[in-house]
Amino acid sequence: MAKGDDLKAGFTGTPEEPLAGVRKAAQTATEAVKRETTAVATAAADHPHTATTLGLLIGALAFTIGYVVGRSSVDTGRGYWR
Repeated sequence: MAKGDDLKAGFTGTPEEPLAGVRKAAQTATEAVKRETTAVATAAADHPHTATTLGLLIGALAFTIGYVVGRSSVDTGRGYWR
């Protein structure tokens, strides 16, 4: 069994091999998403009325699209009552 002073908490070194392929692409995408969300949050904090208006417009547009798609999928035939 190892002694108490030999144990380390967490990873304190560096990876043995650099990231490549899918891992590198995922890391780059993650960093880009973090940057963009920070930029959006900063812009929303600087311009709260514009952010609110955009949020309401996007919500109204989404509701309208959902309503139209929902109405178009309803059977309009009255064959049931004949």
